[in-house]
Amino acid sequence: MENKKEMRKWLEDFNLNHPLVIAEPCSAETEDQVLKIAHELKDSKVSVFRAGIWKPRTRPGGFEGVGEIGLKWLQKAKAETGLLMGTEVATAAHCKLALEHDIDVLWVGARTTANPFAVQEIADTLKGTDKIVLVKNPVNPDLALWLGGVERLHMAGIEKLGVIHRGFSTYEKTKYRNIPEWQIAIELQNKFPDLPLIIDPSHITGDRKMIFEVTQEALDLNYDGMIIETHYDPDNAWSDAAQQVTPDSLKQIIKDLTIRKTDDTTDEYSQKMTKLRANIDVLDANLLELLGKRMKVADEIGQVKKDANVAILQNNRWNEILGKMILEGEKKGLTEEFVLRMFKAIHQESIGHQEKIFNA
Repeated sequence: MENKKEMRKWLEDFNLNHPLVIAEPCSAETEDQVLKIAHELKDSKVSVFRAGIWKPRTRPGGFEGVGEIGLKWLQKAKAETGLLMGTEVATAAHCKLALEHDIDVLWVGARTTANPFAVQEIADTLKGTDKIVLVKNPVNPDLALWLGGVERLHMAGIEKLGVIHRGFSTYEKTKYRNIPEWQIAIELQNKFPDLPLIIDPSHITGDRKMIFEVTQEALDLNYDGMIIETHYDPDNAWSDAAQQVTPDSLKQIIKDLTIRKTDDTTDEYSQKMTKLRANIDVLDANLLELLGKRMKVADEIGQVKKDANVAILQNNRWNEILGKMILEGEKKGLTEEFVLRMFKAIHQESIGHQEKIFNA
């Protein structure tokens, strides 16, 4: 699959002067609920109303969606409001039913994206469709798997494609429900700059209080749109209550977001950026120089351990360093998340160097 300007055509056809907004309750619960929320979003910047009809749950016993009847509710909401309708599909049967009910936007969920067999089944079922099909990132941080899902759909002749960044699972305790791992989405952008990229702040944060912050961060990174879970009574929603916002809150979020220019061609801007980027280049070179020196010390430590027949991994020392660096990082304006990621990478590289010494 090659990047092409035509990838953006379906998005450009909306003829919007703002990022695309997809909004919805996490789950379609009742016909009245679907219609009430759809009407509250009718005269807003929302272009697509989506609702979960089938809800994949991690463990059995939870609410797994109302099923096919919910598609009829979406049809009615479309007829009454004119909003496009969207829902998640995970099987060939879901796809067939969604097409039969003329659902406009389909998306492949994170769990499904992680299963190439399931994605291929969906691609075969949707072959040649003119529907918009969006692919959420897989549960684990794997860019190849994410793009693989898009490629399977592309090979099936589906032209209206896009991706949704909903964050990645982690065992670590962070402020996010699913950590963003922004660098993965940025790498995807670099490979396919014309493939529409949509942020899902609801699933990244798991907390309605953080929706605006993450959405703004995404727009600052040139994302094309947002998909935000919306419910008129979020606290009593049947699923994912904590991450849903009211229609009024959604409208305020959209109003408060700052839309950035993609570039500035003025001489003043160019001169300032040239100077600052030159400074960054020098600092980056210095960072690599320091890291190289650090690894030479790691080599020496590895030799001392080998001579003394001491194990490479010293957990007490590692935890001591990590705690100290987190505190030092905070003093320098660095987030705990960044410091953890950076020093874990440095630690792993150090271990690799020492293993080479042991195996020499």
